[in-house]
Amino acid sequence: MISEATRARFAREVAKYPADQKQSAVMACLAIVQQEQGHVSPDNEQAVADYLGMPAIAVHEVTTFYNMYNQQPVGRYKLNVCTNLPCQLRGGQHALHHLEQRLGVEMGGTTADGLFTLQQSECLGACADAPVMLVNDRTMCSFMSHDKLDQLVDGLKKAEHS
Repeated sequence: MISEATRARFAREVAKYPADQKQSAVMACLAIVQQEQGHVSPDNEQAVADYLGMPAIAVHEVTTFYNMYNQQPVGRYKLNVCTNLPCQLRGGQHALHHLEQRLGVEMGGTTADGLFTLQQSECLGACADAPVMLVNDRTMCSFMSHDKLDQLVDGLKKAEHS
């Protein structure tokens, strides 16, 4: 299930740590699996655990603690809307509800075409730019008014159909 190319990427991450601390690469290895497969399945957790010589439950604890790891398949675009207090005070919950209506899914759901998964997130560390969201765990979007949310969704849809 884990390819030789993936194992080679794991080895590069493990090499960054002392030989007796290779478990320190667990987050990087999980990120590699997710990057290649879209999510981290229980089988993949076991493969990472076996590779790093650690209990599978310890890998599972990492996967479930951090919301950046997808435990189930997600849409092509994962939209994480911050709903912590500073964003709430500046419309974070309204942004989430707007996207629910616009995409036709509830928070946690994926659109029927598999394009969007909508999630809420904890603080993204950009409170002054509230409300904020993160696209695919990498791209921060700030001051997300309803118009900007619509532009984002339209732009991502257009990019898929180009």
